[in-house]
Amino acid sequence: MRTEAINRVKLVFSLLDANGNGVVDAEDFDLMAARVAEAVPASGEAAREALRDSFRRSWATLVAELDTDRDGRIDFDEYRACALSPERFGAAVTGFAEAIAAVGDPDGDGLVGRPEFTAVMLAIGFERANIDALFDALGPSDEDTVPVATWVEGIKDYYAPDKAGIPGDHLLTDTAA
Repeated sequence: MRTEAINRVKLVFSLLDANGNGVVDAEDFDLMAARVAEAVPASGEAAREALRDSFRRSWATLVAELDTDRDGRIDFDEYRACALSPERFGAAVTGFAEAIAAVGDPDGDGLVGRPEFTAVMLAIGFERANIDALFDALGPSDEDTVPVATWVEGIKDYYAPDKAGIPGDHLLTDTAA
């Protein structure tokens, strides 16, 4: 696994621990889903509900796959052991990515504007400077939008253990300019 992927795992775990109790549990996914769903009020209820469902499915997949001691929580060692396994989590990551991007595209035109992108990413817990660097790395248009498909692919790349030098690496604190 590449160093970049390990650093992404550390960051994602810290963000997934939305309630700050040191482990990832069902409450964390409910909290994050609520934050992200509220981040773009213009998103329709169907998109917000799909997002909440995606978070629930992601949690169910993670706890089933990673909770080796079956305590209903995932500690960092459990998470690190296999979080970046595309063969185990590819479908969950794709569903998650599509749901996140749909919330960021409230008018359904296939484009995500910087304000919506920023609102969603802040709700997840990323730092503003890193969010801006990521959006710029995704190659926004003159209208300051990126295609939904580009964001979805960027999210999927973020969870790939063999990827380096990807736009998502701008989310790592030490890579933002």
